Amino acid sequence: MGPGSPNASITSDSQLVNVGAVVNFDARESTSPEPTIIDDYTWDFGDGTLRTTKQGLVSHIFEEPGNYLVEVTVTNDEGESDIADISIFVNALPEIRLEMPDFVRTGEIANLDASKSTDFEGGLLLFSWDFDASSDADGDGDPLNDEYQTGATAEVSFNSSGNHTGAVTVTDDNGASKVIVWTLRVVERSFMVVWEQTYVDYQWSGYLEQGASREISQSPGDGARIIDVSATLTLDRELLPIQWPEDNFTLYVSVPASGWASSIGTSQENITENSTAIITRSGMNPIPQSGYTVYAESKEALAATLLDDPNHRFGQGDWKWTVTATECDPDFPIDGIDPDEGNGWQLDAQFFIVILRISEVGV
Repeated sequence: MGPGSPNASITSDSQLVNVGAVVNFDARESTSPEPTIIDDYTWDFGDGTLRTTKQGLVSHIFEEPGNYLVEVTVTNDEGESDIADISIFVNALPEIRLEMPDFVRTGEIANLDASKSTDFEGGLLLFSWDFDASSDADGDGDPLNDEYQTGATAEVSFNSSGNHTGAVTVTDDNGASKVIVWTLRVVERSFMVVWEQTYVDYQWSGYLEQGASREISQSPGDGARIIDVSATLTLDRELLPIQWPEDNFTLYVSVPASGWASSIGTSQENITENSTAIITRSGMNPIPQSGYTVYAESKEALAATLLDDPNHRFGQGDWKWTVTATECDPDFPIDGIDPDEGNGWQLDAQFFIVILRISEVGV
């Protein structure tokens, strides 16, 4: 009569695993009566896979979800055997269904919808959205798991055109995760560019005594290109009977950003006219083409490009006008007192400009 049959034993490092995960099985606690020894282990993983080993350790990957009864048959050198088993639950990975637009325009919101994703076991799902697959924002070595938004749906917009790639991670209530990478095409926006021609008039006035000045700052070229300018400084006529010499002022203008300045003094063509000074400049910029369509990433970026064109920005920035009472010469004094120590003045400036009008049109 033989020494007897072996006693089989089986354990695993986990009884709940996800599809595709490795499960390690251990039957080394199995015994056989002396002087017999266990000769081999036959493994039945319950998914149609059988395997025989000489050692009591084995690993297996389950490719399909479900409940599996894994058996090990231990056989000793007398041909006697025993069976032990263990149950393994294999959790399915979530199935991701992502709906998203074929393309969006720069700055436009894209709606990403993974709400139709499912869990094989019917559990709850968690969603994590990464909007930049090219960078690892959290520094963990995985560029696809940076969490920008959560929830079954997400909204994202991009200010630059091109293909933008991100990822969505869906995790079930057993911790199984699946990741898919998505690519969103972002196209430039289409704009109609119109340059509206118009004249803009400014007027200032005041009174200055000998040696005093009035400084005026303005920015007539904001949102526009300046083509021509004409400015006239006119002095008031003396209230008293005309006496000589006539008062004269100086008109000075500078545009620091363009490196241009001009100065002129008032003069009187004849005694019946007011003293005047005129500064003009034409052709500061060419009149641009108008009524054309152009593609750009944003209205603001397009406006900046057109208005900051280095070949067409003369006159942009601050204009500084200075009116100075240069020659308020004493009139014939009355009892030794100058009855009029200064003069009134008026400055009229007219700019011929083209104003940028940008309107968005369809893709």
